[in-house]
Amino acid sequence: MKSNSQQIKLFLVVALSCTSLLVSLTPVMAKPTLDSSPSDGGAKTNLAQAKAFNQPSLPSGPPPGGRVRGGAKRDGGDACPLPITKTDLTALVPFTEEADSVINVWGQTTVERPSWFFYVPYTKDLPYAVEFVLQQDLKDIYREAIALPDKAGVMRVSLPTSAPALALNKQYRWFLTVKCDHQDNSPPTFVEGVIQRIKLKPAALKELQTTQPLKRYAIYAQNGIWYEALTILAQLRDQNPKDAALQAEWQNLLSSIRLDDIAAEPIVSEKP
Repeated sequence: MKSNSQQIKLFLVVALSCTSLLVSLTPVMAKPTLDSSPSDGGAKTNLAQAKAFNQPSLPSGPPPGGRVRGGAKRDGGDACPLPITKTDLTALVPFTEEADSVINVWGQTTVERPSWFFYVPYTKDLPYAVEFVLQQDLKDIYREAIALPDKAGVMRVSLPTSAPALALNKQYRWFLTVKCDHQDNSPPTFVEGVIQRIKLKPAALKELQTTQPLKRYAIYAQNGIWYEALTILAQLRDQNPKDAALQAEWQNLLSSIRLDDIAAEPIVSEKP
């Protein structure tokens, strides 16, 4: 049997060993986990913050109506005999389908001169006339001829500084028409919708002043601002064409408005 002095000595050795172990482990346990994702918002950025697009409710007043896919002309009649394509002329804009089969095509912007994106399945070697028209109160306020691209894909149409600026809280109707010939002998195929400029809440504006492009995209998407969200993401894809994460986010954004078939199409005209 060990003496009392031996037992006390053994107890002290064990106690000191446990204390040393705890001291050595404490810094490791207290060390915070660092965010390893890049902070510049560019390529290879973690897209976890880019939530799904938060589609707002329809604006007050009469429903906007519209057409997200190419079809018959505005005043009735058959569409012009364009060649059959895998995917129709398509506006990259949110839309809803009501119970009575009425489609409402509309989106929000915060800028005076936004950009629209369209999938155009026709190319410049075809003898078609393409035109973008913007209306307010059924009156044309801007009209522009659009050149067809070298290959089918997503085109960007921007409102230039020479065009009237969009006023706050006003609704504007836009059209993109494709005519079979320049003599207007055949009814055009077209897409149309409504755009409304709104003012962001102060909290969202403050966030936008201090964040990088990808986070700006996420803020716009979360606040239901379709046109800026789409424009920023298109610009990022144009700058980083091989970024798989950006391609996936583009897919997610278009899938959120049921345009999955457009997500894989190239952006053939990104410049304003």
